[in-house]
Amino acid sequence: MPFYQKRGKIPNKRHIQFRDKDKNLYYEELISRQGFSSLYSNTYHINPPTIVKKIGKFKQIKKECAGDVHRHHHIRSFDLKSEGDAINSRLLLFYNDDVDLSIARVDKSMNSFYRNGHNDEIIFIQSGSGNFYSNFGNMELKQGDYVIIPRGIIWKIQVEEKMSQFIIETRGLVETPTKYRNSHGQLLEHSPYSERDIRTTKLDKPSIDGPSIIKTKLNNGFQEYEYAHHPFDIVGWDGYYYPWILNIDDFMPITGKIHQPPPVHQTFQAPGLVVCSFVPRMFDYHPEAIPAPYAHSNIDSDEVLFYAGGEFMSRNNVQEGSITFHPSGLPHGPHPGKIEESIGKEETNELAVMVDTFKPLSISTKAKEADDIDYPMSWKI
Repeated sequence: MPFYQKRGKIPNKRHIQFRDKDKNLYYEELISRQGFSSLYSNTYHINPPTIVKKIGKFKQIKKECAGDVHRHHHIRSFDLKSEGDAINSRLLLFYNDDVDLSIARVDKSMNSFYRNGHNDEIIFIQSGSGNFYSNFGNMELKQGDYVIIPRGIIWKIQVEEKMSQFIIETRGLVETPTKYRNSHGQLLEHSPYSERDIRTTKLDKPSIDGPSIIKTKLNNGFQEYEYAHHPFDIVGWDGYYYPWILNIDDFMPITGKIHQPPPVHQTFQAPGLVVCSFVPRMFDYHPEAIPAPYAHSNIDSDEVLFYAGGEFMSRNNVQEGSITFHPSGLPHGPHPGKIEESIGKEETNELAVMVDTFKPLSISTKAKEADDIDYPMSWKI
């Protein structure tokens, strides 16, 4: 779980008068989950954050399902055309009631602000760099970053070097795995990462320019609002609710004498899904160990694997940006020859992000444009 953070100037008690040097009152805003019963932060604005000048037109989102047969898929996402800023470059590939999975190649900085009103977001930066600006402060973005953005956060991304992104939008709260936390929420000693690895925001001087356009995403579309004041006019905040970053290189893999199952790679959880990180690691050290994963059937989950970099020891003909989709009810495993090839090897340098969902995923028509139709037969000997 996130831990307590404090930035800027705040009063010594909540919900009391808090004024600047000229005796002007700052405006308190509580940003909270589950009403008043879960995580929250208190922010303090120079101006009221509520003054809307104009409401724009609503733009509906239409999710188009390819309606394909039940089979394995290999999506060559690098073949899909994507350009623009961090929002309009997104291409939706898979979805269900709990999650949307998209890719984006971001080559432009955002001109307006963005807020996801209904979903948390995990943005994985496969390549490139930039800066993340939000009402809670700013963070540098670099290759390998998982950027965790809770719903309701207002943000924009400035591009320094063109970014390739894999985006996970969840209907529920993104959390550190329960199994790696103690009863107080602290990450345990045997967790594959700790609070030291988590980067949080730096609060700059408040912005007082205005008005400002905030593009708000809802489950069924986009709504633009023009506010009278700048959303980054915050002089201080504290609490447990804010954006944060974990870099995949700071994930310390758990290894064993024999092959470890995928749950040891779990990095995040959200209702209806888990997210895992496959990173460079030493292989198993039993004298007769088989480092390649055994074949398995996903009886209760769909598996999406985004190949981010390195050499992929169990797959043929995949490259950076490849995405495999193995739906529930079908066995899958290493390609022919990969099991024998792995024996005796001491390490792997693969880098990949896996999302397992517990409800079936729909594949979009956009994903079908880059679908390798021969992939289901790729296990032929």
